[in-house]
Amino acid sequence: MIYKLLARLVLAAAVTGAGIGLSMAEDTQTPLTPVPAGIAEATFAAGCFWCSEKDFEKVAGVTEVVSGYTGGTLPNPTYHQVGSGLTGHFEAVRVRFDPKKVSYDALLDTYWHNVDFLDGGGQFCDRGAAYRPAIFVHDEAQKAAAEASKAALSRDRNGLEIAVQVLPAGTFTTAEDYHQDYYKTNPMRYKLYRSGCGRDARLHQLWPNQAAY
Repeated sequence: MIYKLLARLVLAAAVTGAGIGLSMAEDTQTPLTPVPAGIAEATFAAGCFWCSEKDFEKVAGVTEVVSGYTGGTLPNPTYHQVGSGLTGHFEAVRVRFDPKKVSYDALLDTYWHNVDFLDGGGQFCDRGAAYRPAIFVHDEAQKAAAEASKAALSRDRNGLEIAVQVLPAGTFTTAEDYHQDYYKTNPMRYKLYRSGCGRDARLHQLWPNQAAY
């Protein structure tokens, strides 16, 4: 988590230097808009939501990816509350997609190629409850698909235990606005975090034929 904290400290300095109170930036959480007609939703936790946003936004057929918190008990949690590990929340992304252009199975494939599926205690350099990996399913069809893909991955890896949980989707609270599209609004800080955290190095170990992000 040290690289994420470093990136956030740099962000704090930049915001303060611009004459904007950091607390103001941190407190702004724009709610999700209603789901457009013909659009479906999926929810994934793969550690840092900055990275998951980028991973899913480049998938053709995905219309929106929002960073947020889910799976916990505290209503409307903040980043600091979730990071304490006491609320039970996961950092996650809500993915909206057009089923006519991309299937849920294709999103699952993207997920498995961008998560350390053997690590249930966090992801990459980020440790603790907030960074656990999970697939949050919105209906029985998603549950069946997620469990089948998890079982298939285990078989492909000679029976290795897959640490990713499959859980029912619940309340999703959007993360603070400065977290949204972080890789676009703060590209250098994002690259510092992602490379320093060892995310792509570990993904290359798991998928040696996969191109770097």
